[in-house]
Amino acid sequence: MPLSEHEQRVLEQMEHAMEAEDPKFATAMRGRTPKARQRRRIMVGSIGVVVGLVLVVLGVAQGVVALAVAGFVLMLGAGALALTPPRKQTAKGAATHAPGPLGAVAPDGSTKPRKQRAAKANGSFMHRLEQRWDHRKDQGQGW
Repeated sequence: MPLSEHEQRVLEQMEHAMEAEDPKFATAMRGRTPKARQRRRIMVGSIGVVVGLVLVVLGVAQGVVALAVAGFVLMLGAGALALTPPRKQTAKGAATHAPGPLGAVAPDGSTKPRKQRAAKANGSFMHRLEQRWDHRKDQGQGW
């Protein structure tokens, strides 16, 4: 339920008072925006990929296989960090992946289970392919 205008004004006044009283605490409580966090992940990942590439080149040039392997592993990890979205945090602090939609929401707020797809009357994909093959083979008898 949205806040009324009075409640929004009171909340804004409380925020301004908190910022004036303890700006460091207010900044810590505000946190980073998801866009800023993703930008930071991309930057850190990009720097990691470049550092890993330098390690691979140095390892190959000097003949140190362990250094090249470490650089490659760093490149993989940094690339994964930059390209994957962050995991969501649960109330206990454990990271979880979003499970996706589980069903439709009814007007009363309850969820309805997803409808299962009905099996096609023609059978499985392979069965349909076999039927097409047989049909084409029958059609090609007059060649």
